[in-house]
Amino acid sequence: MRKPLSIAYIVRDPLPPARADVLTLFGEEMPRHGIGSEIVGQAGGDSSAPTAWPAGAVHMVGSLGSRYAAILSPLWDLRGLLRARRRARPDCIQVRDKIASGLLGRLAAALLGLPFVYWMSFPIVEGFEVRRDQIRRQRGWRRALAWCAHAARARASRFVLYRLVLPGACHVFVQSQAMKAWLAGQGIDPARMTAVPMGVDATLFDRATLTPSADPRLEGRRVLIYLGRIALTRRSDFLLEVVAELARSVPSILLVIAGDAASHDDMAWMRAEIARRGLADHVLLTGWLAQRAALAYAVRAEVALSPIPRGGLFDVSSPTKLVEYLALGIPSVANDIPDQQLVIDESGAGLCVPMETAAFAQAVRRLLDDPALSSALARRGPVYVRRHRTYAILGEIVAETYTKILVQQEPPA
Repeated sequence: MRKPLSIAYIVRDPLPPARADVLTLFGEEMPRHGIGSEIVGQAGGDSSAPTAWPAGAVHMVGSLGSRYAAILSPLWDLRGLLRARRRARPDCIQVRDKIASGLLGRLAAALLGLPFVYWMSFPIVEGFEVRRDQIRRQRGWRRALAWCAHAARARASRFVLYRLVLPGACHVFVQSQAMKAWLAGQGIDPARMTAVPMGVDATLFDRATLTPSADPRLEGRRVLIYLGRIALTRRSDFLLEVVAELARSVPSILLVIAGDAASHDDMAWMRAEIARRGLADHVLLTGWLAQRAALAYAVRAEVALSPIPRGGLFDVSSPTKLVEYLALGIPSVANDIPDQQLVIDESGAGLCVPMETAAFAQAVRRLLDDPALSSALARRGPVYVRRHRTYAILGEIVAETYTKILVQQEPPA
């Protein structure tokens, strides 16, 4: 019988883990397949939260709140890796979305004679380049210095990731089939990549277990839902354009935006946009909500929205919100980034249109005006998610990949 596997896993996100593709996939699903993990990273958010990790242990070294986090993070990760190594010798070292730590992880794996695996959920280098280009358009000598620093970081990161880290990985997990094709174009062997799109925990996103929100502001309204972050970079004001268009012919329309912003500035910007457009009666901006409270609003909605800007950063992404809508049986309107197009085409549980105000508004009106169509789409969503996008299903794919790349040889009898 094969002995359990253990992964020393350096992550970019704040610890304790909160993302479903770490918390659920590695904390719950991987142990069912005999794969444990030692999670390494920096504290962030509620650092006093419990760090119990059913799959192994969490090693928090340093804090993302430190002004020196960007510089010290690789050294903190190395220290955490040593802690994990003292607990038990891992079967591989895996790094998620970190570049300098990715290089250290590759070197540590080589010194220990272990496989090195990279998990890429976002094009970090390209994100650095976008930030560099944004600064270029600003004026002032301080901005010029900032641009030089960001340009140097982007260039060094590109060299390290694409020349040293990814070529040295025995396997690369990516976020979507689109990301896999994109990296193949950068010279990474497709045979060494596995696409793991975002999924849902079927027990959490079971409509039958949720109590619809009793918020009186929803009474008598045609409710739309958007679950997710608000950000200027995500063009969140597009949602307001769609609502303004719909309000002309559907006076009772109400968009519930259940989510917070990445920064106070982004939230202030969104509130100002709502006021400037005169949409206070048509937009309910909840701010941060506990997950079940947000889902309570979602199941009151007739239509769910998932607009994601097209471009190099988001075209290779795998948005969670569309899969969540489908799991809850909410007819959805999404735009045509590759993963959303794939989900809509395979499930038949929503409408896929370009991210244009008129196209989105027309698709929403079609669902509001055609109850038979909406009901048919609502029934298809949960069936598709149970078959293709729960973490139980995705966990089987990931576990099978690990058993192929982390071959365990039993000692002779």
